[in-house]
Amino acid sequence: MAQFEQGNRFWLARASHGRDKLFADPENLKESCQEYFEWVDDNPLQECKAFAFQGVVTKEDVPVMRAMTVKGLCLFLGCAYSTWREYALRPDYSEVCEWAEDVIRQQKFEGASANLLNASIIARDLGLADKREQSITVVSGDLSDAIGDLAED
Repeated sequence: MAQFEQGNRFWLARASHGRDKLFADPENLKESCQEYFEWVDDNPLQECKAFAFQGVVTKEDVPVMRAMTVKGLCLFLGCAYSTWREYALRPDYSEVCEWAEDVIRQQKFEGASANLLNASIIARDLGLADKREQSITVVSGDLSDAIGDLAED
């Protein structure tokens, strides 16, 4: 391993320090998000369906809607979800992040509403799951009189 001279300040010759930003500006991030949205539309999932006609069964791949997700967007952009969250907290990028998340939420909601996506999975993902509360009231004390009244009826 090569030894550098003590006091070497070669690092000062760098034009910049640290890692470059993934997105130069909010407009660059928005364009990259739009590329993801277009990719999702252009690359639907394929479902193998069987069709029968006059006793002959054939299998065909049928395109089905691919649900957009923020984590899918992050994979497409080449960044971690934590990096996305950091961009969302920055005042100059927060509007673009909110817009992208709104587009994703709307696409999933509309897809589930039209039965193009599994409605129960999407409802849970969007926090729209139907919740039921059940409660039991416990009364302390002697219940023998109440039980006796029920038995006589």
